[in-house]
Amino acid sequence: MPIYEYKCLSCEKHLEVVQKFSDAPLTTCPECGGELKKLISNTSFILKGSGWYITDYPSPERKKAMEAERKASEQGSKKEEKKTETTKT
Repeated sequence: MPIYEYKCLSCEKHLEVVQKFSDAPLTTCPECGGELKKLISNTSFILKGSGWYITDYPSPERKKAMEAERKASEQGSKKEEKKTETTKT
């Protein structure tokens, strides 16, 4: 069950309540009877880095496109290496 955060607008008490999705949101503070405001909190995990379907398990078309892009970048770097500047003295 998710944990919901509330803040009382009267006494400014911060509450964390475990509730079902189907439960109605709380409206009154258990301490002073004031109005509660439901807060939006940060997630407890961060998704970053590799490990996503698109990067780890691409479709056959995507694999071909990625391979073609890799080859094109390799050919571009080889052409740059072959270019040399000569000067006459």
